Amino acid sequence: MNTRLFSFIGGEIGPWRVVGNSAIVGEGLAEARRLQVIGGFAPEVLGEGTAWRLQGVTSNERYVTRPEKDQLVAEQPVIGRSEATCAALIPIRKTAAWWGLTQDERRRIFEDDSRHIAIGMQYLPAVARRLHHCRDLGGMEPFDFLTWFEFAPPNAAAFDDLLEKLRASEEWKYVDREVEIRLVREE
Repeated sequence: MNTRLFSFIGGEIGPWRVVGNSAIVGEGLAEARRLQVIGGFAPEVLGEGTAWRLQGVTSNERYVTRPEKDQLVAEQPVIGRSEATCAALIPIRKTAAWWGLTQDERRRIFEDDSRHIAIGMQYLPAVARRLHHCRDLGGMEPFDFLTWFEFAPPNAAAFDDLLEKLRASEEWKYVDREVEIRLVREE
């Protein structure tokens, strides 16, 4: 089993209840009542009641320097904390112009211009996140990234602030599809 592959299945089952599903940029996703997160592959045909399936793999941190990585590792909380009963799945696709840039040009926009890492660090450890790369699956997925965030209810306003700052950045000019799915865990 590939321990880096995760499947996010929107439908009628799962411990996460969908409390919001908004198209931020571009086309949205079909409505789903619940979300199930599976470590590993989920078959394309999942049965009645399934609205969508998104997949991505965890990978190395691609745009970070060694000091940034060390700080992230030191401060990033684990996914699955019992108090983190709120979550958001945010699938994002970037433009062809973004992917036409070189790695150093993307790094400059990502951190030097947009301060993506620095902004995210302001919200640790309150907001945990795990990034899943979809492009690494051969281009068959509708998004480039799936970002999974978890936080305790008292940190919801901080999470909203984090999103506002990131969406106002230079980097977000390269986003041509973004969906925000808000969730509450009910096991």
